[in-house]
Amino acid sequence: MTERPKAVPTVQIDNDQVVVTEWRFAPGAETGYHRHGMEYVVVPITNGELLLETPEGERRAALVLGQSYTRQIGTEHNVINPCEHEVAFIEIELKSR
Repeated sequence: MTERPKAVPTVQIDNDQVVVTEWRFAPGAETGYHRHGMEYVVVPITNGELLLETPEGERRAALVLGQSYTRQIGTEHNVINPCEHEVAFIEIELKSR
């Protein structure tokens, strides 16, 4: 089995309230398995699809340009781009007060 390329995160803002990261995924790229320590909002900046490896199994999620969604603290997954083109989104993590 070959290792997938890594998605590229670029932190745009990191202050007392939020961490804003742009994520870019080349075809086949992944984040690596991780657990979110904060609630977060995702704002897609491309259309496409994500393959999510989760403790409950694999599932696919559509990325729709400009259609935001949120996830709770504790979300665990590996995010993979199964598309033949780059996909990207902005992730806004909400820090506790």
